[in-house]
Amino acid sequence: MHELDDIPTPQGELTLKLVTRRQDTNLYGDIPGGWLIAQMDQAAELAAGRLASGRTATVATESMDFLCPVRIGAMVNIFTKISEVGRSSIKVDVEVWIRPPHERSPEERYKVTEARFVMVALDDNGRIRPVPEA
Repeated sequence: MHELDDIPTPQGELTLKLVTRRQDTNLYGDIPGGWLIAQMDQAAELAAGRLASGRTATVATESMDFLCPVRIGAMVNIFTKISEVGRSSIKVDVEVWIRPPHERSPEERYKVTEARFVMVALDDNGRIRPVPEA
C-alpha cells in the first residue's frame, strides 16, 4: 500500500476510535482478527459512504497480515484513505493502530494491520449506482 518507513505513522484520517472490552475477546484474552476486520469494514463503509453520499457495501478486501496482538483495554484507532474512485466503486485503504493499555508514552502507537476494501455505492433498493462526481 505504501513504502516502509523508518518511523511509520498512520496514513489517512482517523475514522473510528474505540476501546477493546472483555466481551470482545477470545478464550485467551486476545481480540480476534474477525472482530478487527468487522471494525475495519465499518470504517471503510463510513469513509466510502461520505464520498458516495449514501449507502455502500463491501465487495472485496485485499490481503491482510496481523503484525501484533490486541489485548483488552487497547485503544484501537482505524484510519482510512480513499485510494481510487471508479464509476460505482470506491477503494479504501484501512489501517489499524493501537495504543496498548497502561502505555507509558501516550504518543506510542503500534500498527496492527492494513487492507484495501473495495466498496460499491448502492441505491435505496440495494442495486449498484454511480458514485456522484465531486
